Amino acid sequence: MTSPLLKKILLPLIVVVVLGGFGWVVTQQGPMAATRITVATVTNQAISASVFGIGTVEARYNYRIGPTAAGRVQQVLVDVGDSVQAGQTLAIMDAVDLDSRIQAAGLAAERATASIASANAQTKEANARFTLAQHEAQRQQTLAAKSLISQSSSDARQQDLAVTQAAVEASHAAAAVAKKEQQRLQAEQQALRQQQANLTLTAPVAGMITTRDAEPGTTLVAGQAVLTLADPHSYWVKARIDQSLALGLQAGQTASITLRSAPQQALPGKLVRIEPLSDSVTEERLVGIAFTPVPTALSSGELAEVTLQTGQKDSALVIPNAAIQQQTGQSGVWKLNPDNSLQFTPVQTGIHSLDGQIEILSGLQADDTIVVYTSSALSADSKIKVVEKL
Repeated sequence: MTSPLLKKILLPLIVVVVLGGFGWVVTQQGPMAATRITVATVTNQAISASVFGIGTVEARYNYRIGPTAAGRVQQVLVDVGDSVQAGQTLAIMDAVDLDSRIQAAGLAAERATASIASANAQTKEANARFTLAQHEAQRQQTLAAKSLISQSSSDARQQDLAVTQAAVEASHAAAAVAKKEQQRLQAEQQALRQQQANLTLTAPVAGMITTRDAEPGTTLVAGQAVLTLADPHSYWVKARIDQSLALGLQAGQTASITLRSAPQQALPGKLVRIEPLSDSVTEERLVGIAFTPVPTALSSGELAEVTLQTGQKDSALVIPNAAIQQQTGQSGVWKLNPDNSLQFTPVQTGIHSLDGQIEILSGLQADDTIVVYTSSALSADSKIKVVEKL
């Protein structure tokens, strides 16, 4: 084949192929290509509303056991993981000078008792002198009225009566002060004895030791823990639920709990607490799910997945949740009309299911066809092509 003939036949053929390829790219892959969509049919079926969350296994009731006054740890009798009974001795604090202080308070109380006895004796003496002065003053007053003695002599006896009356009142006051001091010292002694009793740290309930926070010889302040005791019957899952899904949560709803250590086994549970405060950073609601019943050999701090049943309907219009779009502030779906045109239809939604379904309360009818996934954003004028999947 000669060169001129080659140019005459092949060059037009190459141009046609290139233009054809360019046209295919523009119409199938470029801006003029149809938007590929997948569609679904609105169906009437049962739907179960559930929410999912992740949390950790914790003991609902933890007891931090420590001294009520500052002191030094003398003995710790249990270790982490030990099971203990209610009332069992767990640790002992060093008494230091507590015995001496109790003895000193007792001696002071005895001295106050002696002071009370002395004041009572003084009161008796003052009463006797007052009675005698009272008789003498009365007798002198009678004699003075008959002018048998001078008035000044009668006045002197009246003064003696007033002095003895003051002595009686003073002795009563001294006895009252001594009694108050006795009561104060007895109360102080009782408080020291109670403090002495608190040196022995006991288990308030039966449970398991989860932390050992101090060793013998450690000096602690009041309220600082030596041990932490967990009630194994109170284990639950503290979980976090997305705030957008937390509206239907109610105490008592059933739950399914899956531990990370046993992913094949779903444990029954129940929602028992909805925290009034949410995490504003993660936008999650905190809830507590109790095991029903509590399984044995739980590990505190273990991760767990929880699924809460928040509602169920036997018959409802249901579509895939992925079909919900936002247009000009409205929630809706792209409805595919019989003439293959698109129409954005606002809808009102109900409950969600964990398998990606959502209830439609209004806006659609059964057997309507809607767009689920698209290869690009849609508009009412979009050129579309329905495909099986994207």
